[in-house]
Amino acid sequence: MELSPELRALLEQKVYGHVVTQNRDGSPQVTMVWMDVHDGKAAFNTNSARQKARNLKRNPRVMVSVQSPDNPQQYALLVGTATVTEAGAVEHINAISNKFTGHDYANFQPGEVRVSVDIDLEEVRGAGPWVTPRA
Repeated sequence: MELSPELRALLEQKVYGHVVTQNRDGSPQVTMVWMDVHDGKAAFNTNSARQKARNLKRNPRVMVSVQSPDNPQQYALLVGTATVTEAGAVEHINAISNKFTGHDYANFQPGEVRVSVDIDLEEVRGAGPWVTPRA
C-alpha cells in the first residue's frame, strides 16, 4: 500500500509515533519515536540493541500511532510489516535528527548499530484524511 499524499504530508512534519511491537511472551511493547518518510514508506530509526528492534527482527508485524500536530483529534494508526536494515541507517538518523533538532544525531552510544525501519503498510486506521476506507 502506497502512502497517500495526506499521510505523506503528515509524516514529513515533526511527528512522533508510538510504535507497538510484540515481546517474546506475546505482551505489547510500546516506544515513542521520531517518524519519517524513507524510501517512500512510513519509517523510523533505532539502535539495533533496543527491544523494539529485537522484537521486529523476530516478528516484523508492527503498529504505529501518529497524531496530527495541527488537530489532536486526528490520528493515523499504521498497520503493517517492518523491514529492518543497517544500510544507510546512520545517514537516515542524521536526516531525521536534522528535521527534529536542526543538527545531526548526537546520542550515539559506543558500539551502537543503527537500523532504519520501513513499514510496508497494509492498512491505515484512525480519524483523518489518511484513513483507509473499510469494505
